Amino acid sequence: MHLPLNPLAVAKAVAEKGLIKPLGHHELLLVLLELALLLLVARGLGELMRRIQLPPVVGELLAGVLLGPSVFGWILPDLQSDIFPHSQAQSDLLSVVSWLGVLFLLVVTGLETDLNLIVRKGKTALLISLGGILVPFTTGLGLGWFLPDSFLVNPNARLIFSLFIATAMSISAVPVIAKVLMDLNLIRRDIGQVTLAAGMADDTIGWILLSVVSGLASSGKFDFQTVLRSVGGAVLFLAFALTLGRSLMAWAFRWVDDFIGGATASLSALLVLALAAAAFTHTLGIEAALGAFVTGILAGQSPRFSREAGLTLELITSAFLAPIFFATAGLKVDLLKILAPQTLMIGLIVLAIACFGKFTGAYIGSRVGGLNHWEGIAMGSGMNARGAMEIIVATIGVSLGVLNPQMYSIIVMVAIVTSLMAPPLLRWSLSKVSISEEEATRLEQEEQASRSFIKGIHRVLLPTQGGPNVRLAARLVNYLAHQNPLEVTVLFAKSDKKPRKKSVNADANAVKDNTAENAIAAITEEIYLPDEARVQTKVVSGHNKVEVILKEACKGYDLIVMGAREGQRSPDVLFNLLVDRVVQDAPCATMVVKSNSPKVKQEMGLTDNGKITHILVPTSGTEESENAVEVASTIAAQTGATVSIVHVVYRTQQQYILFEQQTRHSVIEIGRKIVHQQAEIAQSLGAVVKTAILTGVPEIEILKFARTHEVDLIVMSSSVRTISGRAFFGHRTDAILNKAPCPVAVITLSANPDYC
Repeated sequence: MHLPLNPLAVAKAVAEKGLIKPLGHHELLLVLLELALLLLVARGLGELMRRIQLPPVVGELLAGVLLGPSVFGWILPDLQSDIFPHSQAQSDLLSVVSWLGVLFLLVVTGLETDLNLIVRKGKTALLISLGGILVPFTTGLGLGWFLPDSFLVNPNARLIFSLFIATAMSISAVPVIAKVLMDLNLIRRDIGQVTLAAGMADDTIGWILLSVVSGLASSGKFDFQTVLRSVGGAVLFLAFALTLGRSLMAWAFRWVDDFIGGATASLSALLVLALAAAAFTHTLGIEAALGAFVTGILAGQSPRFSREAGLTLELITSAFLAPIFFATAGLKVDLLKILAPQTLMIGLIVLAIACFGKFTGAYIGSRVGGLNHWEGIAMGSGMNARGAMEIIVATIGVSLGVLNPQMYSIIVMVAIVTSLMAPPLLRWSLSKVSISEEEATRLEQEEQASRSFIKGIHRVLLPTQGGPNVRLAARLVNYLAHQNPLEVTVLFAKSDKKPRKKSVNADANAVKDNTAENAIAAITEEIYLPDEARVQTKVVSGHNKVEVILKEACKGYDLIVMGAREGQRSPDVLFNLLVDRVVQDAPCATMVVKSNSPKVKQEMGLTDNGKITHILVPTSGTEESENAVEVASTIAAQTGATVSIVHVVYRTQQQYILFEQQTRHSVIEIGRKIVHQQAEIAQSLGAVVKTAILTGVPEIEILKFARTHEVDLIVMSSSVRTISGRAFFGHRTDAILNKAPCPVAVITLSANPDYC
């Protein structure tokens, strides 16, 4: 029997153990009120700035200035001090949220940093970046050396202060530059690409510099041992991250996607990795910001990182954390101190030197890199924007005890003014930059690629139950992989439903297991992908096979490829129950391959020598028809086959006059334009193309053409409709599927994009 506990004794015991008390009622109330007020004013002013074509970050910074001692504290000093008390503990609570904003903002910036772009524009971008770093760093170093002692926290540590000012002068704001380029529709122009690449390289070098300077500031002294430790730590971290770290990051996102799946899991994995990397770099003494930034870069390059997760993080950051960070940064700015004669004069000198150094350095780097005068001016104008990045540098400077309130306010002022200057200067200078013929061709090709079906396929799901049709489908996937580096998943789906007749025979279970292994092995034997492609295999059980396949397809696949005659068949279905259901509910595009040739079953070839030599693509000129042309042309480019693109004119002269008010000749002329346009698409993908205009009943003419011209493969596209549970492509497509003398591949876009 236990005696009842004495509450006073319990309380005394708890106090003696020194248990940490929860956050106080008043402290929690204040931090909630502070966050609500900062977010309201920051987002409001940010949207106002957006409406007048200025970076929202300017409004978010001004929100903090308005709520700080400059305005709110001047008008209602008692109320302002009640809401934002001068208390270290209360300030630390807000700082935690603010630091999360810093790290999340850098992760988002890293996600948008394209290392391939920097490499592609390598020489020019690097020269611009070096110019944009070296000149302002040198001028900033000189500025820091000659500033009055009253602007230094510790006049005896002037070298470290000067290095910090030099680093702050060297940084650029890629988000501001990118926003202006997007607003002007210039982000894909050569000048836009070089500007972005230079800005990204600038930021990457800037964060390394900041890490080194932060390490020196933390140690409180400048010596070669400290420099080597900081530089060595940064270099080793980057070397690890960009080599082994890239593979580990890709593996982590692949594992999360395979075993958990969904944007939520992908986002959680990113945040865990980013915070861990930030903690690691902070431990090394090279600043947490670098770890978060590099994690964002690597995640953005991982093929299995969910783009939806990236968008979600960007929304959370831009809607909540970043405005809180910028507004909190503005809280520390005291305009009354900046307007003091000496501070104002020093502030204007700092602004002038910051603009001169960045503009001159970027301009010189541009001219050395081969750009013309106006392109150099555009580079200097864009790279001069400091924006969010310099605010982060200033915040780190305050936290390390390098910057005092006066100098912090001046750097924030420089960030605001240069961000305001960049958009009009970029608009003016870029309007003077003409487009070359080579650039116009590239832009046209990129525009076509952005609309391309085949270039948008990166992940392919290949369900299999064994059989010649899916083996043929796997062979076709090989050819598609030469257009894009593909990640192919071969899936054997099993149903959890128990058979009507239970068997206790262990050998029967072994045979069942071998069925999955044999089905997967039959497909993997047919897959010969390029080195940069990847194949993985899965055996997954579920309520039924259809649900297993569709659930897997929801993990970010672009195309499901299936064989048509696998499993049980029924006269009431087009292919079979499984394939029909998948086609009808697929959250992505599908390609179903149906063999109508005994040769395929015997030797898995299409002609006597096992090669595809002639592909037929019927077209009506629709976007769906273009998809079929792209798939056929990609296969043809790898096999050396000829692609015949045919259009069928199927009404009589009287019908055209009665219903279309056109002559048959004019309709044939339209058909010629259709096949000519789609032939250009096929040729751009490397295919040898022939075109033909046929007249008559479409399905009859297409089947006749396939027989007389010894076609090895017909590629069609269609939209799927549901007729009493049966997949239905239309009478003509169904007729060709059933009567064709050769294999047929039918491509459909997502029938049910909201399935997931």
